[in-house]
Amino acid sequence: MTKAAEVGRWASADRSAHDSAKEIVNFLEAVLSNVLRSVLTRPFLTDFGLLILRVFTGVLLIHHGYEKLANIENFAAAFVRPLHLPFPITLSYLAAFSEIIGSWLLITGLLTRFGALAIAGTISVAIYHAIVVNGFNIYLLELLGLYFAAAAMVLAAGPGRFSLDELLVRKIAPSARAQAEKLDALLTPNAAEFQN
Repeated sequence: MTKAAEVGRWASADRSAHDSAKEIVNFLEAVLSNVLRSVLTRPFLTDFGLLILRVFTGVLLIHHGYEKLANIENFAAAFVRPLHLPFPITLSYLAAFSEIIGSWLLITGLLTRFGALAIAGTISVAIYHAIVVNGFNIYLLELLGLYFAAAAMVLAAGPGRFSLDELLVRKIAPSARAQAEKLDALLTPNAAEFQN
């Protein structure tokens, strides 16, 4: 075999190996982009995530409200009076019931945004109290921050499809639901736009 023929054979082998590697990379890129697109834009997963967020937040928060009710005088003395707010007993009952009722509303998905607003308001005051009394102590603020973030997320995103709110909307106002879905379709980019 001549030197030129041998070089030509190696060059074509390198080219075919390069082309094969390029085809594999293109294939993997296409598969991964389709998988990621389907996972990241699937409404079912979003609604399921909202369900988990709502239920876990409600279940983990509800006992705080019941503990407040068990000894309302102690709660008022320890948490409301140091803030020099008027009517400490009344505000203590308000905090307890907002946590209890708000948690049940989150868990069931009924009047969910109202429940999330009640929780976010109560937790905002608790965050203020923690900062005033203890400064920026991360160990006290982290749980409050998580509760506030969960309530704010549900307040912003709504309860999702797996909720009593959704069932009521479907039964009472199906045309309003259809209009909301049309608006959502207009505002959500379609898969073809992701490819460009």
